[in-house]
Amino acid sequence: MTTTFGTLEPALSVRQVLTLERVLAGEPEVVAGAGQLDRPVRWVHVAEAPDVGVMLTGGEMVLTTGVLLAGDEEKQAEYIRSLHRAEAAAVVLGLGRAFPAAPDVMRRAAERCGLPMVVLHRPFPFAELTEEVQARLVRRKFAAVSLSESVRTALTGLITAGAPLQALLDEVAQHCACPVVVTNLAHRVLATAGERPAVDDVLRDWERIARQAGGSEGDGWIRAELGGRGERWGRITLCGHRGDTATGRLLADRAAEALVLHRMLGGASAHSWEEQSAQSLLTDLVSGVVPARQLLPRARAAGLPVNRRTFVPLVVRDGEPAPLERVLRLLGLPGLVAELSDTATAVLLSLARDQDAAVLVANFAARMRSEAGRTVVAAADPRTAWDDVPAGLREAQHVADAVADSSAALDLPCVVRLRDVHLRGLIRLLRDDPQVQSFAERELDGLLCPADDDLLSVLRTYLATGRNKSRTAQLHHVSRPALYRRLEAIQGRLGVDLDDFEQAASVHIALLAHDAQQG
Repeated sequence: MTTTFGTLEPALSVRQVLTLERVLAGEPEVVAGAGQLDRPVRWVHVAEAPDVGVMLTGGEMVLTTGVLLAGDEEKQAEYIRSLHRAEAAAVVLGLGRAFPAAPDVMRRAAERCGLPMVVLHRPFPFAELTEEVQARLVRRKFAAVSLSESVRTALTGLITAGAPLQALLDEVAQHCACPVVVTNLAHRVLATAGERPAVDDVLRDWERIARQAGGSEGDGWIRAELGGRGERWGRITLCGHRGDTATGRLLADRAAEALVLHRMLGGASAHSWEEQSAQSLLTDLVSGVVPARQLLPRARAAGLPVNRRTFVPLVVRDGEPAPLERVLRLLGLPGLVAELSDTATAVLLSLARDQDAAVLVANFAARMRSEAGRTVVAAADPRTAWDDVPAGLREAQHVADAVADSSAALDLPCVVRLRDVHLRGLIRLLRDDPQVQSFAERELDGLLCPADDDLLSVLRTYLATGRNKSRTAQLHHVSRPALYRRLEAIQGRLGVDLDDFEQAASVHIALLAHDAQQG
């Protein structure tokens, strides 16, 4: 779903009003406040009263002939001061009977106040200027309302369709044409959107530039706070918005409303934004689709220490993200946690170079097992180079996969490494090889029908227990004579002698390959 929002016409400034064709006919001349001509004009007001300032609310361009000010220099100076106090955008004086030339008192007062003062050398019907400027302002006001409703409708539509947070941000980024960043109050990046190179440039030194940008929106950094019920919990920032500031402000405000609503409704996922951010980063690292070097700014912006660190990739079987994060906090270990699948969760630890990675990982695994029971932590060797992290995560995932269906899982140490998975690990690595697949099909051809699943299960247990008939019969709750009959049927179907070590090993390898492919 993509909606073209468009942009608002730029706000009319004093400078732009002076370039209008009708104004140029009056031969305007700026006699004071020339450095303030970019002030926005909110309205045009024709007034001759000396105390007009009390009737203004700010941003008005005041048109006057000064007929009630002629001959009284104190009134002239106070007139300018009152406009300055009311934060008027500018004053335009039509020269004529009251003032044939710009009065010095008014000009000097306007210069001191920084108030743009313009004189018109030719008679000019103020009504024409008022009509044109008001029409432009009304059109802009209507466009702002239309744009606001278009943005709100598009984002609300995404939310009601169950779209994830990223879809909302992509929609906003597409139409504000700049990177969009969502952070918590500690400036930790929770989500981003926009063209990847531009986003990476923003994230490269995110915390410093985010704090330096402060509250100024003149540089195109436009912010909106996220929160509700009197509590702020984050902000959305348009980074380097090149369009009109009012358009950027409107987009940021509508986006903030949508994000608050999305969070209140829970979005399309039960995961928090922090978890989604970590999951996106770790998934990209594991897949290898995006080079690790390009993901470094995202990791740094997500709060992971990356300078002169040792990275330890882990994959935890049967561990939920929330308990994992809790254990990391208890042990004081910085890291990212994200689900890779329903049964596997990735953890990337970032340790100081002088810390003992093996001891800390062992402590982490022991604490997880004490809290969550049969938790297996698969670990890759520590990496000191960020570019090696993806390979480490894939190694840890491979180890976790290798022990997933192992009947010996209960006998595994708290921390399982590549050297602990032996043949099963090798088969997992080779499971997608066509020759291995062909070998498995050929060796097990007689038992691959669904009706033979029971016999295949008996074979699996028999080989996994080291061809222990008593243990196999016990695990399958059958008598030994019944087991012998099944083993004879298996040998007949496969045409092998399972008492022969080499033939049994060949069938065992084929069965491991078959299970790896199925898993």
